[in-house]
Amino acid sequence: MDRTATTTMLDRSRRGLLIVLSSPSGAGKTTISRKLMEVDPSITMSVSATTRPMRAGEADGVDYHFVDDAAFDRLVADDELAEWAYVFDHRYGSPKEPIKEALKDGRDILFDIDWQGTQQLEYAFRTDLVRIFILPPSMPDLEQRLHDRGTDSKQVIDFRMRRAAQEIGHWAEYDYVLINDDVERCSRDVQAIVTAERLHRERQPYLMQFVRELVERPN
Repeated sequence: MDRTATTTMLDRSRRGLLIVLSSPSGAGKTTISRKLMEVDPSITMSVSATTRPMRAGEADGVDYHFVDDAAFDRLVADDELAEWAYVFDHRYGSPKEPIKEALKDGRDILFDIDWQGTQQLEYAFRTDLVRIFILPPSMPDLEQRLHDRGTDSKQVIDFRMRRAAQEIGHWAEYDYVLINDDVERCSRDVQAIVTAERLHRERQPYLMQFVRELVERPN
């Protein structure tokens, strides 16, 4: 087999990517996540373990892995979670093994987690992580979005707004920061970030062999 054929048949598989989208509640990360997965079905959402009760229409193992407090305690004690945190009185965490398998198989996983979880995930998977923070155009706009959802009481909205100010304070810890004043444009920007990150040299392990064969190929 000549070198041209060898290069053509080179396995161009890449390492997977962990994509974090963080934002205050109501800033649009759920909508943007959905749009990202619609245009790129190869991206899958991380399925977290949680202690919160299952809601109507949810399925165990699909939306979340629903566990009780004792089971969650065991996951933490056995170091089986890449990250975990309290969110509104319940615990959420990302199991390690599915993440490791996805990275090895070249699959990309999307995480909808806050700054606490992002810090822990960075510690565990630093070079595989892309951190994106979504900002609202203004605080009044964010509050109006929460009211428009019609799912929370005024007391809950007030609490979410106080928490939003704390979360926004961590914006500088992220690789990319986007202002969501136009959800379609913001979604396209996220897609562009993912495309660029996939092309990083470190995420294309086949390039070393490709280049070696390229320069060694006879004229």
